[in-house]
This record gives sequence, C-alpha cells and structure tokens, in this order.
Amino acid sequence: MTSVVDTSVKHFHSAMVGAPILNGVAGSMISLLDACLKDGFDTKVASSLVVSGGIATLSFTGTHSASVDSVVLVTGSSIAALNGEQKVTAIGAGLVRFATAAADGAAGTPSFKMAPAGWLKPFAGTNLAVYKSTDVAGTGMHLRMDDTDSTVTRVRGYETMSDVNTGAGPFPRDADIAGGGYWPKSSIAGTTPIGWTLIADGRKFIFSWAAYGANSPSYIGAATRGFGDDLATRPGGDPYACTLSYADSGSPNDTSGLLDYNAALNHASPRGYTGLGSCVRLACSPYTGLSSLSGQDSFFGAFPSAVDGGLRLSKKFFAAGANQPPRSDLPGLYHVPMSNLHLAFGLRDVISGTGALAGRKLLALLPTVSPTSNGASNGISFVDITGPWR
Repeated sequence: MTSVVDTSVKHFHSAMVGAPILNGVAGSMISLLDACLKDGFDTKVASSLVVSGGIATLSFTGTHSASVDSVVLVTGSSIAALNGEQKVTAIGAGLVRFATAAADGAAGTPSFKMAPAGWLKPFAGTNLAVYKSTDVAGTGMHLRMDDTDSTVTRVRGYETMSDVNTGAGPFPRDADIAGGGYWPKSSIAGTTPIGWTLIADGRKFIFSWAAYGANSPSYIGAATRGFGDDLATRPGGDPYACTLSYADSGSPNDTSGLLDYNAALNHASPRGYTGLGSCVRLACSPYTGLSSLSGQDSFFGAFPSAVDGGLRLSKKFFAAGANQPPRSDLPGLYHVPMSNLHLAFGLRDVISGTGALAGRKLLALLPTVSPTSNGASNGISFVDITGPWR
C-alpha cells in the first residue's frame, strides 16, 4: 500500500461518471462486478501529477468517476511512492487530489482509474462468472453467477470449483432452493439503467441496487445482497464464516436482504461453525433485536436523540434463526435503532462517525421496502466506506 491511509475498503455507485451500467440485459450484472471487483474502470491519462506540501494533484482533461473518499489506482508515475492505490481527498474540474508522504515534485503523466476491490475471476463462460477473494487469510469460497437471463441473476457459493460449471460444497444447495438463489436485477427487460451502490474490501462485498428503477427513477428503494467472509465470533476461528445473501424468487421487492428486517434464512453459509456437514442457512439481525426496519426502529427513540442529539448504530450478525447465538458479524454495515431517519438523510448521504467510529465516513443506503424518494416509509442504514473492516 503506497497510500498514507488505509485503502482496503472501496465504494462505487451508478452516479459516478463513467460507472458501469446495470440494466435488464443479460450479462450486465457480471460486467458491473468485473469492473468493481477485479478490473477497475474509467482509465484516464493525466496531463500532470504534481506533489506540493504532502498533497498530490492529478490534472486531466474531461471528467472522471473519482469522488471524495473513493480509491484510485495510479500507474506509470515517475515517483514510485505515488503508484498504487490512493484515497481521494478532493476533486474539482479536471483534478483529483490525495495525501502523500512523497517529496515535492512532478511525477510525469501517469494513468489512473477507479481501483478494483482486488478479487479474482478464476472461471468464466458466456454470461457466466466465478469470483473469489485473493486474500490468503480468507475462507477461499467461490461465488458463481449465471447472468444469462435479462432480469434475474442466479447465484450460488461453492467451497471449491474446477470450472465455471463444476463445484463442490454448494451453498445454498438444490435442497434449499433449486438452481441457487436469485438476485433480481431489473423489474423489466431492456436498457433502462438501474441505480446501484457497491462497497467492498478484499473479502466481502455489499451490493445494493434498485431493481424497480426500471419502471421509474423515483423508485430508489434497493435490495441489498452480499457475498464473502464475515467476522467470526468463534475464538478459535471459523473457516466457513462466509455468507451469500439471496432472494427465494425473482421478485424485485423481496424483503430478505441485508438491510431489511425479514427473519427469513436467506443467507447461506457453506457449513456450520463446527466445520461439519454442509450448507446452513442463516438470518441477519441487529444486536438491538429484530423489531423493525433500520431508521424506523424506535428501540432508542427518535432521531435526533432527545438526550444528546446523537445517532445510535448497531452492528448486525448472522445466526441460525431467532434466539440463536451470533455465528459471525456482518462487516461494515450498521443498523439504526432509531426512527425518523428519512427526515434527515437520503440515499448516499455521507456522515462522519463518532465514538468508536471516529475518523470514519458512513454512507447511507435505503432498504427494499422504501421504493420512493420521499415519505415516512423510508428507512436508512449506513455502511463504513473508510475501513478497515477487519
């Protein structure tokens, strides 16, 4: 890492200039994940890269996807310390800035792009893909995606795979849901763009997309799914603490995602915490209890707190159902056990953390059951876009 700050967490969204497009076309889900997880996107050649007083400034012509707190990948700089991942501190017309420990000077005309999250795509076919973390500390599980349909992607995890169609240790199994889980990507077939947000580190990605946006741009409530390694609670470790979140059908308004409060067991893990057996299905709940939607949950009253004006957050955990002990924590994402959040925050608003989250930025996401841009039905959750998650 050449950056002076941690760059392990990357975030991307559809409002970025040059971002990949998700729509009701076969293969669009895979194209998006390729761009965010393994390739990066929006490559530019800078007209200059200059360091002055600990700040590096990339100058270029035109526009770029970079936003404050996003991560770019710089290559071809004549100052070696400027190559690699860099976290953006400021943007402007034709410029991107980041902090550096490099000495003052000019670094030529390097290239830069949105940095990918660092995943592999070991196997692929026509509108088929397999993704895997490169982190040697990870569980090593695989995610297979069948994106041959225009409106729905089928998903399944595997412990091991030998090609794009062959794997062992599936989760979920056919006994759980025939053909694997569903990621409904668009309410209608066609090229209408779908709004989306993806946040990832090298072992887990959280992906939120508004499938009903194909019907109307005002439909911004989003299903939030994810895949990858969670934070094991077992003291001796848990080599199977990996989950794939999915829907049981192709309906875009399924409410069993990571942000919703449905108690369905729609998060599959390859094995239980003992390491024995096969796939287990888990629920995802906040530590404050599964009572209502994040941002509508009055467990700690209404926001802002009448006592101190504060905002309360709760981690979420995976467990084998109601009244079961936490198997693992969901990294990066926070439930809000307070009501009235829709009056203060909107989609992708960014706030600064305090207390245990001091120094971190948190990005707001909407759940599935808040389909419009206004109204009291809107809930809010937050995802840490600063990191590290582990």
